[in-house]
Amino acid sequence: MANLMARLNSTVATVTAFGMLAIAISLLLNWGPPTSNVPPAYAADVNSAPKPQWAASATGRVEPRDGEVRITTQSGGEIVAVNVKTNDKVAEGDVMVRLDDTDLVDKLAAARAEAQVRVRERDEEPATKGPAEERRVAEDQLDKAERALFDARQSLDAAILKARADANAADATGKAREAVTAAAQKVEADRANVARVNGLAGIPLPTRLESALSQARSDLSLLENAIDRTRIRAPYDGTVLTVWAKVGENAVPSPDSPLVLFGDLASLRVRAEVEERDVVKIKEGQAAVIRVDAYGEKDFNGKVSSIAQSLGPPRIVSRGPRRPNDVEVLEVLVSLDGNPPLLTGMRVDVFFKEGGEAAPEPKTN
Repeated sequence: MANLMARLNSTVATVTAFGMLAIAISLLLNWGPPTSNVPPAYAADVNSAPKPQWAASATGRVEPRDGEVRITTQSGGEIVAVNVKTNDKVAEGDVMVRLDDTDLVDKLAAARAEAQVRVRERDEEPATKGPAEERRVAEDQLDKAERALFDARQSLDAAILKARADANAADATGKAREAVTAAAQKVEADRANVARVNGLAGIPLPTRLESALSQARSDLSLLENAIDRTRIRAPYDGTVLTVWAKVGENAVPSPDSPLVLFGDLASLRVRAEVEERDVVKIKEGQAAVIRVDAYGEKDFNGKVSSIAQSLGPPRIVSRGPRRPNDVEVLEVLVSLDGNPPLLTGMRVDVFFKEGGEAAPEPKTN
């Protein structure tokens, strides 16, 4: 009996020891500072970090501030000279491409001679005093001014070509531009004077000889305009982006056959296409961030300058033939701040800021 009691006491002691050891291990594993009132060290950072708040995003493409201009010809003909190359900066009115005008120049000489003959014939018939005589003087002045303007443009074209080959001829180009401006102003003033005279009360109808002279002068002006159309000029100050014209080829008056791609790179803009579901989130003056893959994480800033008034099919992102369930887009123009080092034609991502205020950087895949 004594032996039995001893063994039971030993077993109870062993179980008790193991129980206490298990409790100790459990306490050690679950030990830690109280968490009810003390947040983790990183909790403040997580809770205070602002979530990205972008009103909308869209795909866009970089272009000059006034868009890209595909310059074509108004009349067909053989290309005899290409005066510019890619990246050339030109001024308004500078000839970029010239077509063959040999036949027109020959006809111009004949037309001028014909007009001079008609002037002599008319002068043999004295004009009556008053409005008829005033009209004759006004028309003569306008004719002289129009011929001077044509000659001034021809002189400017020659001066520009010379300046491209000789930098010392730049001063002559500046004077030639001033002469064209003055001649154009004179034409406008004389044209207004002719309109005023023709509106005078009691002015008689033109005589037969005066009508013949008017017809001759009209033919002369038509030829001068035809010759000027063989000069493909810059529509405004800008940069030549691409040159497709080649000497010896035939230029045709078609939008599908441009000769030069032209634009003003003084500033850039982005043409973005916003999906229909986001159109109400965009407004003029809204700030935007532009990101392009070529510049990695670098962002470029801008603001919405124009919003189209109607939806249309996407043109920047094309996925083959259009289907009835394709999403319509709204065209939005975003003016870029400063002079970012972007190239026209670059495809970019545009992120429109919520409320026009600063927002965190966008996360792109």
